[in-house]
Order: sequence, then structure tokens, then C-alpha cells
Amino acid sequence: MRTAEIRRRFLDYFAERGHHRVASAPLPTPDPTLLFINAGMVPFKPYFTGEATPPWDRATSVQKCVRTLDIEEVGKTTRHGSFFQMNGNFSFGDYFKEDAIRFAWELSTNPQDQGGYGLDPDRIWATVHHSDDESREIWRRVSGLPDDRIVARGDEDNFWSMGVPGPCGPCSELYYDRGPAYGPAGGPEVDEDRYMEFWNLVFMQYERGAGPGKSGYPILGELPRRNIDTGMGLERMASLLQGVDNLYEIDETRPILDHAAKLAGVRYGADHENDVRLRVIADHVRTGLMLLADGTAPGNEGRGYVLRRILRRAVRATRLLGYQDPALPELLPVARDCMSPSYPELADEFERISQQAYGEEDAFRKTLKQGTTVLDTAVEKTKADGGSTLAGAQAFLLHDTYGFPIDLTLEMAAEQGVEVDRDGFAALMAEQRERARADARNRKAGAADTAALRTVLDANGPTDWVAYEALETESKVLALLGPAGPLPVATAGDIVTVVLDRTPFYAESGGQDSDAGRLTGTSAEAEVLDVQRALPGLVVHQVRLTAGELAPGDEVRAAVDAEWRTGARQAHSGTHVLHAALRQILGPAALQAGSYNRPGYLRLDFPWRGALSPTVRSEVEEAANRALRQDLPVGVRWMPLAEAKELGALALFGETYGEKVRVVEIGGAWSRELCGGTHVQHASQVGTIALTGEASVGAGMRRVEAAVGVEGFAYLARERDLVAQLAEQLQAPREQLTERVGVLLERLKTADRTINELRRKESMGRATELAAAARDIAGTLAVTTTIDGDGGSARELALAIRDRLPERTPGVAVVGAGAGPKGVVVVAVNKAAKEAGRSAADVVKGLLGGRGGGSADVAQGGGIPAADLATTLDGLPALLG
Repeated sequence: MRTAEIRRRFLDYFAERGHHRVASAPLPTPDPTLLFINAGMVPFKPYFTGEATPPWDRATSVQKCVRTLDIEEVGKTTRHGSFFQMNGNFSFGDYFKEDAIRFAWELSTNPQDQGGYGLDPDRIWATVHHSDDESREIWRRVSGLPDDRIVARGDEDNFWSMGVPGPCGPCSELYYDRGPAYGPAGGPEVDEDRYMEFWNLVFMQYERGAGPGKSGYPILGELPRRNIDTGMGLERMASLLQGVDNLYEIDETRPILDHAAKLAGVRYGADHENDVRLRVIADHVRTGLMLLADGTAPGNEGRGYVLRRILRRAVRATRLLGYQDPALPELLPVARDCMSPSYPELADEFERISQQAYGEEDAFRKTLKQGTTVLDTAVEKTKADGGSTLAGAQAFLLHDTYGFPIDLTLEMAAEQGVEVDRDGFAALMAEQRERARADARNRKAGAADTAALRTVLDANGPTDWVAYEALETESKVLALLGPAGPLPVATAGDIVTVVLDRTPFYAESGGQDSDAGRLTGTSAEAEVLDVQRALPGLVVHQVRLTAGELAPGDEVRAAVDAEWRTGARQAHSGTHVLHAALRQILGPAALQAGSYNRPGYLRLDFPWRGALSPTVRSEVEEAANRALRQDLPVGVRWMPLAEAKELGALALFGETYGEKVRVVEIGGAWSRELCGGTHVQHASQVGTIALTGEASVGAGMRRVEAAVGVEGFAYLARERDLVAQLAEQLQAPREQLTERVGVLLERLKTADRTINELRRKESMGRATELAAAARDIAGTLAVTTTIDGDGGSARELALAIRDRLPERTPGVAVVGAGAGPKGVVVVAVNKAAKEAGRSAADVVKGLLGGRGGGSADVAQGGGIPAADLATTLDGLPALLG
């Protein structure tokens, strides 16, 4: 039975039994404690914790999940995978143990021709918590399992909680006996390879208190409503029903593995090391595909770094197998074909997905070429110095300068028998991140204590947010918070977090910056600096008191700056217009992957390989402004998510949507997006969109920036004035400026070439003079000099000096070039010096503290201030002596 069919049967079974079908949530999750959804219950967590009221009594889903804690173990064992799918059925205060157990048993054992999975009942084992006699009795009654196949286990295995105070309860797990070929008999407690867990039923019926680990915490009592949370591993069920050993061999992964083996000319099962690499490829290519599909883009932080690491591990595994050509163009389409029966959007969005993936591989191949040389040199020096640990500073250099991920440094160093100072690397990374985040941490209102905000939300309920309807409200101050927690009062000059019962301020979200404005009370004035949704349902304001005092309970007038809001509406609608124009000109692959807008400015990121030509940029800008001139109507509608998708509304990656969504249309179907931002009423109100920049922001990702509204007109006016000034200075009509500037640039190039040729001739004239003045250092004729030139000039002079030294006497020429702020050192040695054991590469590394590289004949290095060149070259005698 194919995996897509297993998935379909699960959803159909529970839908027929009154469960609401819930589509898989995107892998990136808004939960601040997680990067990606890592369990099927995560999207339902607010219903289990009581933060939100469930819209249904029972639900079912097949949730995409990613776990990366054990990423280094992927491939080494057959039990670890980074992407998996969790089939789940959930009850929110509806049915409990009896039905949950019956449902699991029926679906697992019903014959396949009756819609079940047809597992042999005689090979199924159940586990229960040792205190849960009720579940044991239900299993006996529902399934007829004998007592010896209902195993009692302790808290570590069969009692569930989220690890913090809140819902908890016993759980019951189902295992399938795969037979003696997989291990000894005796049940799950004896061997969990032979007895594979495939379903876990959690009975949430208690509330736990604080305590460490999986046990030892107090049970505070029964929950007001008892809930069911179950998870059936889709890949595990597929391996059972398809008769294969593990998740790497099911129909959704094995074709990737087989194609990788074919590319590399190896056979799966013939060599353990190659098998590990093939499993890494199969897992990581599939995981990368699913993450890209849900809008994660490769990057250096957070989710982007996880994706980058996964894709690069897959590419490197193919190279280690001996396949040196680009691998993802071969493997990603195979993964798409495996997964699209369950997720048709993969085929629809493949152009966008593949562009990002292939761009990341292209970038990584360049990184490998540069970084590997640096790493090999550093490892060689570490070994030569008698060490076995690569310095953390060296690992940080590889990461910071060459984009070499630390895990790759660790792997490649280990392959050469060298460890890495991970603590030193981590300390340098922490310093860098702390510097970068210090200002942002101080600015964001969300930095207020979450526990204190939770107390406010529990006591007062959600904020009455009226940003769509009003610019002013009469509001009450519910709480004041500082970095240390609640405050009784704030005075002039203080920057505090304010929670209001009602607010007209737009909180930053969906790429739109928060509103600016003021709070005015009978004795207080405050400037609103930032507005955030610190918790679901709770809007908080970071304010600076400019006069008076503010205290909880005070009445204030909350007023949005009307000019700011107008500019914000123009910028956000302009973002939608520009997005539609990009897709009109470039095609559907140019799908927004991120955006930011504030009054007068917008930027938009989208997947694309290569820069946009000036012609294409002009076409995009024209298409956007044509929409403004046509005064396309802007409409807002609320509708069910399924209806919005049916209409083709575009969703913003990384956002989580409820069952009802807000759809913003500009010109009807021309631009139709799910959006919670503020917008103009007609496209002409945007004013103008003037593209100000286009650049790369990562492999396969481009960013366009634009000025909007009044700022857009101001930008165009400045461009007009600049053209007028140039025309006046060059005494040329505007239409001839490009030609005139081209002529001037060609003259400058000719002059530069003439100057460089004169400098070269001067240097060559000096070569004979410098060679004649060579010093004898320990039997080697040595010449050192500095020039006001670049590395090419230094190399040319060093070779000329070397060639003028006596052939039969060891000779070395060292030239430093300091035309810019950083100096370059070039070393050239003659044949006699090489025969005497001298090496240009050793000399340049000795002078530059390990930096640089090259051959025994000629080597080059840099990275030192140009002002230090002379001092650096003075170290040659000690090095040669």
C-alpha cells in the first residue's frame, strides 16, 4: 500500500466518524519555542492548554513534522529521519479512552478491502501506564489482546506531558512484531527494533505542577475537560505495509536513494559508509523539498540555517560518493514525484522551489571550493604544530568569511583526525549575535516578561483591537511593564510596555511595520514607539513618556498618527501591486518569500536565479504603475480558508491562518492575497511605485526595494535633478548622457592602462637594482620591498626580482603591495632555494601568521593593514635564519 493511500485511508476513516479534517499546518511555526512543527499535536496546542476554544469537538489531520536534534544520526541508523508525517485524531472534551482505543484497533486491523490497514492482530502489542487499569481493561474488551501482550510501563515511556505545568496524562502505545529476523522475542521492553511502535494514544486527563524531567512532578488534579491526542507515524506504517526495513526504503524515499546510487555508480547495501550517505541524501533531499515548499529560505539564522545545513549535507554526501556534478537538479524532481501525490502543491510550486534549491547548491559548491582549501591548510598547520584541535577562531573565520557551516567544519576536520574547539567557536558566535541583537532587543515591546503578560491576558481577556475601523479610541491602561516585570507607575522619560483594553494601533505583522502615534491622559503624554502581538490575542505598546505620570487604571486617548497610517496603507497596498507585477512579468515562480513595508518604503523578497536586467526592472515598474493609473479597486473579504484557496488567493509564507481568513483583492484576480494589513481603497491612492534597488539576499533569492507615495515622487524628483546636473556639467542633452558618460569612462580606462604600464616598466627597472642589492641570510639571497600597487603588480615584480637572482644560489623575493587599506604579500623563490628546502608557501604563512597559500614557487597572502607591511617584511631574516 502506497504512503499516499495510507494517508487517505486515515483521514477518510476519522472523517466518517465525525472528525473535522484539518489541513497540515506549514512547517514553520509561530510558537516561539519551536523552529518547526515537530509533532502532530502542535497546531492544536492552544486548544489543549486552554488558550483558545476549539472550533470542533473532534478533528483529524496528517501533519508534516521536522525534527533536527538528531540530524547527525540521520543515515547512521535506520530509525532517525528529519522529516516525517504524523497521522492524528483529536478529541477536545468529546470522546475519551474507549473510543480512542477502538478507533486505533479497528483501523489498524480491519481488512484492507474494508478500508483498514489489515495488520495481523496476533502480532500487535499494546503498552499502558502501570497505573492505568482502565485502559488495560478496554484493550482486553475491544481487541481481545491477552494480558501478556498488554505491557505495563512507567512514567518515562507511558506518561505524557509537555515538559511544563499543564495538561498531562497516561498514554498507550501500539507495537507491531516484525518477526525474529529483527531481534529477540519478548515484547517492546526487550527489543524496540523488532517490535516497532506505530501509534501512540495520549489520554489528557490531569494537570501537572512544576518539576524536572518526565517524572517526579506533582499531579494537581483532574482537567475540566478530558482530551485525546493520538499520533500514528505515517512512515512507520508505510514500512510495515510495504514490507521494507525502514523509512528510507518506503515509496516516498527509496526512489531518491536509488537515483543517488545510480548517479554515483554505487549499490545500496554493498558498503556501510556508502549506505549512510545514501540515506542522508534520501532523507535530506525530501526534507529540503518540504521546507522550501512551506516558504523557508536558506539563510544563516534560525529556520534558514537549518534548511541550509540540510541541503548542504545532502550535496556533500553526493560528492563523497564520487558524484561531482550538481546533484539537486537530478534528485529534487524525484522527491517531488514521490511526495506530490499527497501534496499536489509541490508540483505547482516546483519552479520556485527548485530555483531556491539549485541556487543554494551553486553557492555551496563555491563555498566548498574556497573553504576546503582554507580548512585543509588550517588542519595541516594544526597537525604540524603537534596539535589535534582546530582553534575556535579558525572555525569562526570559516563560518564568517567563507560561509562554511560549523557542522561541516566539524565533519571535515573529524575526517582528517582533528577536533574543533567548539566552545571557542560558540563564544565568538555569541559575541557576534549579541552585538547584532542588542539594539533590537531593547526596542521590541515583545521583550516584556511573558509570564506577566499571560497574567494580564488571563485576567482581562483579549485586546479589543479596532485598527481596521478607527484611528482613535478611549482606552484603559490594564498594565505597565518594565524589563523586571509589572510597574506601579511610569514617569517622564521612562520607556515601558503598556497594555490597553482597547487599541486602534496596528501591531507589526505580515511585513507591515507597526503604527506610530500617541497616548494622552489627564496627566500624561506618551509617544508610541512600537506595537506587537506579544501573545495570541494580546496587543502591547512600547511607549516613551514625554510628560506626566501613567499608572494602571488610567484612562487615555489612544491616537494613531493619521499621516503615518496613510503612508503605511500606501506601502502595504504597493507591496501587493509590486508582487502582482513581478508575477505578471516573471511568471508564477516569483512568489513572495518575505516583505517589509513602512510609510514611503517597501521591500519584497522572491526566489529567482540571477539579477533582473534593466529592461525587466523597467517592465515590472511599468506594470505596477499601470495598475495604479487604472485605479484598480481594492476590496477586503472574509471567507473560509478552503474557499480562499479555491479562488487562488496567495498565502504569505510563515504565517498561520485560521479557518476564516481575510482576503485582499486589487483588481479582483489580478492580485488576491491572504493579508491582515491595512490598505488603500483604490490603487491610485498608492501614488507611485519607484524601484530603487534590486539585489541578491542569498542563494536563489532576490530583493526589490521601492519608494512609495510622496517618497516615491521625491525619489523621482531627485533622480530628475541629478540628471539635470549631469547634463549641465557635461554640456550634453539628456538623451545623450549615457553615450557621453560611456566615452568618459573609456578615456579613464585608457588612462588607467597607460598609468599601470608606466608603473610596470618602472617596477621592472627596479627589479635589476633590487636583485643586485640582495642580502645574504643564512645562505639565501633575500630581497624585500614594498610598492604602491595591487597584488598583480606585486606578483609581477616578485617574479622579475627572482629571475634576476643568480640561478645557482638560493634566492627569495618578497614584495608587499599596499594600494588599499589592506596589504598583500607575494613571495617568489628560485629553483636553488626550493632544492635547499625553501618554500614560498611556508615563507608567506610564516610572515602572515598562517594566512595565505600557494605553491613552493610562488605564494600570496594578505589580511594585514597596509601600514604594517614594512614591519611584516622585517620578519624575513628571523624566518630564514
